Amino acid sequence: MTETAVAHPTEPAVRKAAPGEARPPRRSGRRRVALPYLLLLPALILELLVHLVPMLMGITMSFRELTQFYIRNWSEAPWSGLDNYTVAIDFDAPVGQALLTSFLTTCLFTVLSVGLCWLLGTAAAVFLQENFRGRGFLRTLFLVPYALPVYAAVITWAFMFQRDNGLINHVLHDQLGIGDTPAFWLIGDNSFWALLIVSVWKGWPFAFLTVMAGLQNIPRDMYEAAALDGAGVWKQIRHITLPSLRSINQVLVLVLFLWTFNDFNTPFVLFGKAAPEAADLVSVHIYQSSFQTWNFGTGSAMSVLLLLFLLVVTGVYLLLTSRGRKATDA
Repeated sequence: MTETAVAHPTEPAVRKAAPGEARPPRRSGRRRVALPYLLLLPALILELLVHLVPMLMGITMSFRELTQFYIRNWSEAPWSGLDNYTVAIDFDAPVGQALLTSFLTTCLFTVLSVGLCWLLGTAAAVFLQENFRGRGFLRTLFLVPYALPVYAAVITWAFMFQRDNGLINHVLHDQLGIGDTPAFWLIGDNSFWALLIVSVWKGWPFAFLTVMAGLQNIPRDMYEAAALDGAGVWKQIRHITLPSLRSINQVLVLVLFLWTFNDFNTPFVLFGKAAPEAADLVSVHIYQSSFQTWNFGTGSAMSVLLLLFLLVVTGVYLLLTSRGRKATDA
């Protein structure tokens, strides 16, 4: 008995192309390929206008003797070649010595700030994984520094660090009796610690939020099995939590490093245009070299050197972390 296939009356009949007949172009496939690029086009244009064009202009300015006499038309400034870079890295001269001191201060500040932000954020995220009354309130409270506008938060800290009527000296000196006289926090050596406190207070909630999101992907069964095997809290953190968060921590540390090393808003709002020598970060130092001495050529050369340093550090960090990840997977 022979069965005959009958097409459904509502379905259009599909005609197969003959062997020698050309097939129609697949427009739907081309559209699917072009759609991601069309969606990315506004972001690429914005990136070009906001970042790439100013960066190229800054690199060009670093090769010119651009001073206050050529502000109106910087393209007419004389070509200086590598003279601005020579001045910036001449560590025997005052300009080079000041840049080197600022660079070392920024390195120390970044290491301490990133380390403390990661430590506090990870500890708070691990602690708030357990169910207890008030956990939601604490999670919201810990995110307040991250939600506040930077300028409002730093200005508040600037008032708190005032010597005569600030809250910090009122608590430390008046209430606790620490120190013979109230300390100066916004000038002198204490300015470094004041800047570090504000940076950690402002940055650790981001680490807390990132680590807390990563902890959601760790199965609770692993902790229960470890507890049945007699592993305590510290062993569970060492052998389960930290290895599971390795990839997240690698990205988190890199982002915190770049944000902290390039931080300009915090020291500028906290100390003003002239930061103390103990808290003279590279970002503020380049600003002072450019907009206070009106030597935009040297300031641009310092910015390019800073960009190259960050690119090298980022490349080496990504290379080392990728090798470590491959070794762990193997």
